[in-house]
Amino acid sequence: MIFEQIELGPMANYVYLIGDENSRECTLVDPGWEAEAILAVLRQREVRLASILVTHNHFDHVGAIGELLKAADVPVYAHKNDASALIKTAGGNLRPVSGGEKTNIGKIEISFLHTPGHTAGSQCLLVAGRILTGDTLFIDGCGRVDLPTSDPEAMAGSLRKISELSSETIVWPGHNYAPAASDTVGRQLRSNAYLSAARKNLADFMRLVGA
Repeated sequence: MIFEQIELGPMANYVYLIGDENSRECTLVDPGWEAEAILAVLRQREVRLASILVTHNHFDHVGAIGELLKAADVPVYAHKNDASALIKTAGGNLRPVSGGEKTNIGKIEISFLHTPGHTAGSQCLLVAGRILTGDTLFIDGCGRVDLPTSDPEAMAGSLRKISELSSETIVWPGHNYAPAASDTVGRQLRSNAYLSAARKNLADFMRLVGA
């Protein structure tokens, strides 16, 4: 499997490239900035773009989609609760999901996990012992819950879902907001106050996020 974390843009966003080494098909997760730089990486890796996956609809996670679709006519998967904001950009390429579905890149299976809280349609992606968390879970933090369609109580529930995954699952967040680029769920349960509080005590979590 090809798996690459690429930092782009002025908000320290991570774009993820996931590909099948045999078929050379790939998907991009949250291409928010610098479409030309992303296309250059695809050419360098000699992979063919087969889809785009969106963790949520904020501009810094979707801003490059329009340009990428000019280069490759591929489906764009977003949760149905966030999909309306992408209709103008993705049009007929948009594929709304509800959570629980799977998609494949070559022989690689990727699962959609609905994790509302940061937005109503925030979702995480599960692939080969990894979880790509977008702005739901950061290394030693979590996404904001004071934005349109945010919901702090829903965020606590979503973080509980993540906390119940195998402790060895590797967390790959949507921004470079910490010294480490990734971490395991097990270590985050020990070091991330938001994840720990969401799992143990809703009132403590709500106090942490100021709700």
